[in-house]
Amino acid sequence: MTRLSAIDYRRHLAADSARLRETLSATEESARVPACGDWDAADLLWHHADVLFFWAWVVEHRPQEPGDLDDPATHPARPAAYADLLALHEERATRLDGLLADAAADEPAWSWSEDHSVGFVLRRQAHEALVHRVDAEQTAGRTSPVDPALATDGVAELVEVMYGGAVPSWGRVDPGPHVVRLELTDTGQDLWVRPGRFRGTHEGTDHDEPTLDRLAADPGTDADAVVRGTAADVDLWLWGRADGAAVTQDGDADALEGFRAAVATPLD
Repeated sequence: MTRLSAIDYRRHLAADSARLRETLSATEESARVPACGDWDAADLLWHHADVLFFWAWVVEHRPQEPGDLDDPATHPARPAAYADLLALHEERATRLDGLLADAAADEPAWSWSEDHSVGFVLRRQAHEALVHRVDAEQTAGRTSPVDPALATDGVAELVEVMYGGAVPSWGRVDPGPHVVRLELTDTGQDLWVRPGRFRGTHEGTDHDEPTLDRLAADPGTDADAVVRGTAADVDLWLWGRADGAAVTQDGDADALEGFRAAVATPLD
């Protein structure tokens, strides 16, 4: 199990949100964000503030499904001044933290995943804040440590949810023949995944896309391929925030190709 406690997720969410804001407060608003295409520092700040706003709404109105939150009546416009963006980000981070403090992790809440709970929001937003804190530091030319336990859980979330996860009723996952082991060298955690294909037809569109199926436990056989590195190195590589030079990939070429295809979609 890689899951952290609700208290730890909240702690990481608050700390990384504050670190993001502190870093960007000392960065030119026009500075480019290396991992996020056309974003500059102001775009990154607004994006994360908007994410905080959205999930605060979800927690406050749980378990109601969100409607059109872009409606100007409920969604304030982006501030023009950078200082106002910084202030808005702090306000929204504080608001989400307060709402999460008053909610139990097992309470029902809307999400786009199979996990419809406040716990999903806690986990997802802790990792969202971490990744965008790293974006802010890369924009500013800085680095700071990534907590190994959080990074280990981040790798698990990526293979469980972001690159696998929920399968809609109109689709199916066809598992491939290979098993890949993710070896996190600093925390001693191994995660096992089977690359496969997501297939189905929805609203006249055929889907045939690479995906991952995380295995609940060691399958009891040798892995066809091994991806190895520290939890932080693997987490940031899978998020596209590192080039993967510190991550080794050994074993069957087809197994590795299937794994890399499943994690190739960029994540903002």
